[in-house]
Amino acid sequence: MITADALRAMPGPDRWRPACPCARLQCAGWESIGAPLAEPGFRRVGTLREPDVDEPTVEEWPGSRFWSADAPISPRHFPYNRCEVWACAACGRGFLQYTEVGGYYVDHRVRQLDPALVV
Repeated sequence: MITADALRAMPGPDRWRPACPCARLQCAGWESIGAPLAEPGFRRVGTLREPDVDEPTVEEWPGSRFWSADAPISPRHFPYNRCEVWACAACGRGFLQYTEVGGYYVDHRVRQLDPALVV
């Protein structure tokens, strides 16, 4: 499981280059993407999900709206507690990936990691 300190140590949103696989992902807030991030353009770093918790909480960071581009990134709160952490294979820029699953849909969502927002 990845810690908040490890997230803060990852490259931020200013790291990308136009030739990077991540250049198309300018997602300060959560955005739906057609398919999940995958190799070879991205590499899986790990998970924020606690291994001994079957059903993580759906409580958000107090006073925040997780959809907001300036919402705090709190690994113990929804939806971060259900995220996988990925990095661009070229520049190392970090991304959080969360998959929303409903009755008739699957929605892959991604947010770029801004270390300054990690709480």
